[in-house]
Amino acid sequence: MFSKILIANRGEIACRVIDSCRRLGVATVAVFSDADRGARHVAMADEAVHLGGPAPADSYLKGEAIIAAARATGAQAIHPGYGFLSENPDFVEAVEAAGLVFIGPSARAIRAMGLKDAAKALMEEAGVPVVPGYHGAGQDPGQLEAEAGRIGYPVLIKAVAGGGGKGMRRVDEPAQFADALASAQSEARNAFGNAAVLIEKYVLQPRHIEVQVFGDGHRAVHLFERDCSLQRRHQKVIEEAPAPGMSPEIRRIMGAAAVRAAEAIGYKGAGTIEFIVDGSDGLRPDGFWFMEMNTRLQVEHPVTEAITGIDLVEWQLRVASGEPLPARQEDLHITGHAFEARLYAEDVPAGFLPATGRLAHLHFPGGARIETGVRQGDAISPWYDPMIAKVVTHGPTRAVALRALEAALVDTEVAGSVTNLDFLIALTRHEGFRKGEVDTGLIGRDLDALIASAEPDPRSRALAVIGLAGLADPAARGGATLWQPLRRTIAWEGGEALLEVLGPGAARVTLDGTAHEVRWQGDRWWVDDALRRSRIVSHDAGVSVFGGRNVQLVPLDPLARRSAAGGDAALTLSPMPGLVKSVHVEAGQQVREGDRLAVLEAMKMEHSLTAARDGVVAEVLARPGDQVEAGAALIRLEAAEAAA
Repeated sequence: MFSKILIANRGEIACRVIDSCRRLGVATVAVFSDADRGARHVAMADEAVHLGGPAPADSYLKGEAIIAAARATGAQAIHPGYGFLSENPDFVEAVEAAGLVFIGPSARAIRAMGLKDAAKALMEEAGVPVVPGYHGAGQDPGQLEAEAGRIGYPVLIKAVAGGGGKGMRRVDEPAQFADALASAQSEARNAFGNAAVLIEKYVLQPRHIEVQVFGDGHRAVHLFERDCSLQRRHQKVIEEAPAPGMSPEIRRIMGAAAVRAAEAIGYKGAGTIEFIVDGSDGLRPDGFWFMEMNTRLQVEHPVTEAITGIDLVEWQLRVASGEPLPARQEDLHITGHAFEARLYAEDVPAGFLPATGRLAHLHFPGGARIETGVRQGDAISPWYDPMIAKVVTHGPTRAVALRALEAALVDTEVAGSVTNLDFLIALTRHEGFRKGEVDTGLIGRDLDALIASAEPDPRSRALAVIGLAGLADPAARGGATLWQPLRRTIAWEGGEALLEVLGPGAARVTLDGTAHEVRWQGDRWWVDDALRRSRIVSHDAGVSVFGGRNVQLVPLDPLARRSAAGGDAALTLSPMPGLVKSVHVEAGQQVREGDRLAVLEAMKMEHSLTAARDGVVAEVLARPGDQVEAGAALIRLEAAEAAA
């Protein structure tokens, strides 16, 4: 076993690796960028080395600097985590050339699976079923469009390099193909330095089921499957293990195919074989096809650990240090069911736009496994993935584990940034998901209802008003309210309410013309005679109410300057910090509502900004290549009267 390793990553995965290393008595070296100087993974590690600026290209992608840090600190091996350099074969070769061990597969194995088209050809040779499609080298747009027509719509355009949903577009009809291809190629070129794509048949009721494999370079085993069908924008939201509806026979067949795939390339370490599965008529032996292999540890690996009792990071360290596989296939068994929910800083109603902010309040419940790289007071950086935490639960059955996940999410408290927390809670309550009726289109089909059920209700807002007025403070409860006005207006950014103190432990809050009676006794709250399981928390960013339907109110700053736009649709504002990738209009151009005006690149994704109304472009205020802040004006339309 190694005595010291360097972790070439950041955030929750770096913290996760450190946890296993501590248990095994292995010292750790962290690396960090300017943005992460005070990060949790830096504080947890035994040593830390500064790499450079906040952009990944200036820090976490600087392979030479990472190798130099490992050698300078006496580390024997480098753990790549996931993302960044984890699937870069050139980096693997450089690590080994420096006399260090790469905790992962060989460069040859990564290259074999790194390009989706070549990987599919290799899998066909190994007897693993693949999705019908075009995986050739020709990249002429006309040829690709012809291939799509041959395969039959709908089709999926996929970047041959990388993953995470980048460079991927679904196309339902020929008229959409050219624009979708150009967008996918642009995103792939920026994310992976490779604009090449492949075309696949789109399975209409697809499930995404992946098999965890582990090899020692000679033989491999599988640690069963995970269902990752609950996705939005091709990115996973909630994962579970084992897959609902999986029979022992299909598990055996799919697991054997995954092992064949791993052994065909002499795979060493943790990897995942991802299958697209036709869920229209149950799981069948002829209804699954190889999609790709992730030659690294997956974000969702904790659910596999929960049902098998295996520490996959420990296995990685043991095999990389020269040990054989720690177990045989017959030694591995499934116990119970597990879920993982990915908690992100993102604005769900705005289309899941990544968000930033400082975590003014952060609390996780006991009883759940929490994987996080942040602490209360930390900032969500615009430079990296906006994940706050992974919430993992385990139970003897799927129903028990899902109820535990719901309870854990309800008891999670985050303030200072918008998050997808309420959306995750709504998903755990979705009738179809509770029944195990999952496919990759579930969120898209029911998106409006899921968002609506996650929006704060008026009663939660009424409790937030109580908090903003200071009545949630224990010192102000009971009869200690005589010093306060009995009737006053409480204002916050974006709204106001009338508050009337009715007596000790009672008040009336009038919101949008509707009055709500609020009573409290200790930490128990009643709104309109209904007991609420709510927690009111004051923090630096304002007041939050937690407990199933969360809300945050930010006190009104009388000195704050209001936007000149005043909510007018004339200005197109940047929804987050990012890079202006392209501008598609010019001054004097007529546009219609929904027309694409510009493309913003932020947090590794491209976001199209569209016109909020019909009009004429008055000014273009940003150019391609400009780095802009959240709220920056990019495009201005003529006043509605002038355009009429």
